[in-house]
Amino acid sequence: MDRRRFLRVAGGGFIAAAAPLPLAGCSDAYPSEAVRAWQGPASDEGDVRRWVLAHAILAPHSHNLQSWLVDLRQPGEIALYCDLTRLLPETDPFSRQIMMSHGTFLELLDLAARRKGLRADIELFPQGEFGPRELDKRPVARIRLAPDAGVRPDPLFDQILGRRTNREAYEPREPAAKALQAIAASVAAHRVRAGFAAGSANALRQHRAIASEAWRIELETPRTVLESYKVLRVGPREIAQHRDGLSINAPLVRALTAVGLFDRSKAPAPGDAAMAGQIKDFNAKMAATPAFFWLVTQGNDRRTQVNAGRAYARAQLAAGAQGLSMQPLSQALQEYPEQAGTYAAIHALLEAPAPAHTVQMWARVGYAPPVQPAPRRGLDAHIVRA
Repeated sequence: MDRRRFLRVAGGGFIAAAAPLPLAGCSDAYPSEAVRAWQGPASDEGDVRRWVLAHAILAPHSHNLQSWLVDLRQPGEIALYCDLTRLLPETDPFSRQIMMSHGTFLELLDLAARRKGLRADIELFPQGEFGPRELDKRPVARIRLAPDAGVRPDPLFDQILGRRTNREAYEPREPAAKALQAIAASVAAHRVRAGFAAGSANALRQHRAIASEAWRIELETPRTVLESYKVLRVGPREIAQHRDGLSINAPLVRALTAVGLFDRSKAPAPGDAAMAGQIKDFNAKMAATPAFFWLVTQGNDRRTQVNAGRAYARAQLAAGAQGLSMQPLSQALQEYPEQAGTYAAIHALLEAPAPAHTVQMWARVGYAPPVQPAPRRGLDAHIVRA
């Protein structure tokens, strides 16, 4: 009998250890400075742009990289750029997910502006749109805020400070039809096709199979799993220092890291027991997942990607308003060679033949216990100084 224990790490995975190594007085909670941004902006914030941006930086971002840079040097304007040092060249080689993550930022910015009675005039790619393969130093957007008596607050704003990406196991009960309708309605203004798989055992089985295979591929491809390891923050010191990436503060994993038993510089060997544990855990979560959600677009240019990100931000906030959790399943949507089969499979399943159509988002949906917010770098870390 194998006596090794499997220990939970980022993304619902495990690492193996010979025996428990408890750390007295430690907890899984993140350091307070790492999650302070979730308290919202100060009530006396004098620059409305900073107040709006303090909400925008709470948007979901692939791998929690927070690649947003903002320039406030032009009075009355916000220029949004992409931090080109915060990309995912292995799992997101064409930066589609990065562009979606700029869309989520812009949607939360717009919701915050509306709460202040402001119209956010968002001009995408004011100096030209990025090409299909690479990003560059040109701005993603230019935003001007203007008072407008016709602007009405959007109730989704109230969900921002409580927004979470929940990677834990979901309850097997099916989401209420009314809740799924509310999520679909939240994205109606965008040029996306939204859909759900729920209630059909055959459809759920197909979704679960693709998700599990894509997860296995990412774990077993050395360069892609190492990309996640590079942004894995273990323990309060690393979490507080970086306030980004994939964080874990479990005492046992911290102990193993401290004594060198969790080596993040090497990919797991083929057949590694820890890898098998991660796959088993993920498959169990998929087996209990009661519903899947997706967004499909016609085309895949940069504007479409940004606007798809805006739609996803709304969908996740709408899910939260209905008491539901949502977690992206990005692996099968990634465009590196090893995922070609799962990429084709999910596009076929959702009747979105590529390249004319693109599945921009695929996520699991369900009821789950609450989780703590992801670390955030804070607004000042995103502001261009020179």
